Amino acid sequence: MMEWAKDSLEKVAATRKKRAEQSAPKLSEQEAQALLDEFHPDYLGMERTVGAGPNAGSGKFPLELAELLESDSPLPENFEPAVDISTDVLILGGGGAGASAALTLAESGLSVHLATKLRLGDANTVMAEGGIQAALGPEDSPRRHFADSYVGGHGKNNTELLRYLCEQGPESIRWLSGLGCLFDQNENGTFRLRAGGGTSIPRVLACRDYTGLEIMRVLKDAVRLTPTRFLEDHAAVELLDDGNGQVTGAVLWDRASGKLVSVSARAVILATGGSGQLRLQGFPTSNHLGATGDGLILAYRQGCRLIHTDSFQYHPSGSCFPEALSGQLVTESIRSIGAQVLNVNGDRFVDEMTYRDVLAAAIIREAAQNRGVQTPTRRTGVWLDTPLIELNKGEGTLRRQFPGIIHRFERYGIDPATTPILVYPTLHYQNGGIKIDPSCKTEAKGLWAAGEVTGGLHGSNRLMGNSLLDITVFGRRAAQSVLEELPERGAVTLSALIKYREELKKIPHPPQKTSPQFFPLASNLKFRLTEEPTQKGKEPSLSSTSSGENKFEPPDPFGGKWG
Repeated sequence: MMEWAKDSLEKVAATRKKRAEQSAPKLSEQEAQALLDEFHPDYLGMERTVGAGPNAGSGKFPLELAELLESDSPLPENFEPAVDISTDVLILGGGGAGASAALTLAESGLSVHLATKLRLGDANTVMAEGGIQAALGPEDSPRRHFADSYVGGHGKNNTELLRYLCEQGPESIRWLSGLGCLFDQNENGTFRLRAGGGTSIPRVLACRDYTGLEIMRVLKDAVRLTPTRFLEDHAAVELLDDGNGQVTGAVLWDRASGKLVSVSARAVILATGGSGQLRLQGFPTSNHLGATGDGLILAYRQGCRLIHTDSFQYHPSGSCFPEALSGQLVTESIRSIGAQVLNVNGDRFVDEMTYRDVLAAAIIREAAQNRGVQTPTRRTGVWLDTPLIELNKGEGTLRRQFPGIIHRFERYGIDPATTPILVYPTLHYQNGGIKIDPSCKTEAKGLWAAGEVTGGLHGSNRLMGNSLLDITVFGRRAAQSVLEELPERGAVTLSALIKYREELKKIPHPPQKTSPQFFPLASNLKFRLTEEPTQKGKEPSLSSTSSGENKFEPPDPFGGKWG
């Protein structure tokens, strides 16, 4: 299968026993920063400011995201919203954060609709393999969890958000276990805890190597049993507002019918996830099909500032070969139990358990300086020496603890127990996003946000296992906050969009495309309507205006009947 790499594989095998007894190469803080500055994609200057919206002229955005923020909405200019669906709470996003929010609202007596672009559970949550952090070990504590995450985030974390995350870790594990999540256990029945990059103590709980899939399984099963109404295959096109700064619903695109659906809501929770499918700088991604940063665009047009959006996580061990698996994740856990990272000569060049951004930069350096392994499709990667785990931990360890990886590679004739895996950094996580407060409230009244769409929690580098904890902690926190401060229902208008369109006319280069993007460009899936929008705003069910003036009144029970 890999005859083209025979010479390099022989070098890896020749050094294996010797390497097994050696310590990992260490970098000083200065050496690590120099590595980031020269090789990490976040530091290469592929970013710019934007000319419209709340971040205009300040902060940097990746070029691809900046273009989307300065794009027009796909909504036709003559579209005027009228209420097709009325609900108390509208959740946008069908991943872990959205499902957690819906479960928290289930017994509130409020009407709840959950709209998702694909199907419930089609989200980055299911792509997370490694595990979830919680301070459950006898020598661990939320304070220690906080310290590790704060250092890992380069001190840029919002400390209030991070403190709440770490304090809620153990309770979240109890909540998930109560829903039926089967975390790996030791023989004595305690949770098995793994180390992660940047953790000072084993703190990561896992379900083999499909932790996110298992968590999403129980969340999906549980939320299906609630009164929540699901709008699958409904993509959020634009948020609605009352003309006075309060978000009051959303316009959805029903992909099956090709029609627009306007939803009036007293509160909206954005849980639309990340943006890996924007494929910044041409990087492959581990993200699911729908991860195109839609929530960032929607919130930005409502005046919500974005923070740390120049910071993305390139997971060090994305698969590099075979081509069909390019960009798919090889969990960090496999490095935590002993797989070493090696260049074409079989040399170990970095500590595999250093911070993800540093390790990614080190791998990119090896490839850039011709010490990588080139595949037949002209990708370049480095070896992840998985057979070393079998040597150190015993035959069958990989198959027992990482059945997903074994299954995935065996389909292509590669047995990771006997043959190293080729890896290269893959665009994995959006560190920044919508600015929120500790209650998940955004800067727009009526709009909450939770999960990967938000920024601040992880600083500029997220530690392994903190994203799955994020969605369960803050998905529920957003819902609790909605219950505490549910606004009154307001009119449904497109005032914020109209204002944003006026701003776009003032930037030097008029928009050439529309956003949200909805799907990866390469997919050829596009926003299409099957009929022209009508002036539905004149219908009497709920008044609306495109001028920004609030004309909301209760429906006239006699309207159109005798009048």
